[in-house]
Parts: sequence; structure tokens; C-alpha cells
Amino acid sequence: MEITPHCVVALTWTLKDTLGEELDTLEEPVEFLVGGRDLLAKIEEALQGHEPGDRVDLHLEPEDAFGDYDEKLVFLEPRNVFPKELEEGVTFEGMPPGASSQDAPSDVIYTVTEIYPEHVVLDGNHPLAGIALRLQLKVEAVREATEDEYEAKTLGMGFFRIG
Repeated sequence: MEITPHCVVALTWTLKDTLGEELDTLEEPVEFLVGGRDLLAKIEEALQGHEPGDRVDLHLEPEDAFGDYDEKLVFLEPRNVFPKELEEGVTFEGMPPGASSQDAPSDVIYTVTEIYPEHVVLDGNHPLAGIALRLQLKVEAVREATEDEYEAKTLGMGFFRIG
């Protein structure tokens, strides 16, 4: 079966930046709904017509991947609004209660990027924002989507999804 809109594709991949540094490798196949919210548009477009065993190499500019880096999504918040046990890399859906940034979008996942004695830096950008990517995909399997999968518009795998 070849990849068409509204099917399920199982993929493995190697993701690198443009300097060739490996950012992620997926060796066990993960299923994504084509035509839903699981994959970036450029990835779906490139996969159309491919079959199991095919390899697809893509170069994605930031605007086709996770967007440009937006400095307006970086916030400095008081340390005392966070739990005592806090590490860089921890994420929050929206700002924590008591945050001072009233204009911060509430529907963003913020990552703790730096911790100081009095402040914590929160970054609402996707970790790959502003980075051009090289993606080597391998189509492991293709099947028709079930009615439930099609109605949900996702299989819950949001690696290549924004928002």
C-alpha cells in the first residue's frame, strides 16, 4: 500500500541539524496519521506515494519545521513561584501560578532553560525552533486509518506537530 492522505504510516528516522549533528534517532517504528495533526505539512507532502521500504531525505527550513526562534516567548520569572526541586529541561503547560508575566501566552509549553537564585528563565519556543533540519525517513509500514483514528485526527504522536 502506498502513502495517501488519511492513512497511517510507521516511520523510523534520523534527524540532524545542517551541520550534520545528530539530534534524534528513532530505531523502532512509530505510527503517525497522514492527513491529521501528527506530521508537519512538508513531511506529509514528501511521503505521498511512497511505500514500505522507501527512504525519504528532507531538508526543512525553520518555517517548514518548528518556526523561527521568537525572543518574545522567553520570560524571566521569580524563583519562588517554582517548586524547590527544579531542574533545567522541566516543562510547564502555561505559566506556573504566581508568574509575573501577565502577557505570556497560556497555551504554550514552557521549558526551564536556566535557574538562578532569584529567577528562572522559561522558554516557550519549541526546542528545535530556528533550526534548519535534515531528516532521513524510512517508511516501515503503511495501513488504512481506522474511523476512530481519522475522526481523532491524531494517533497521539506529536513529535512532528506544532501546538
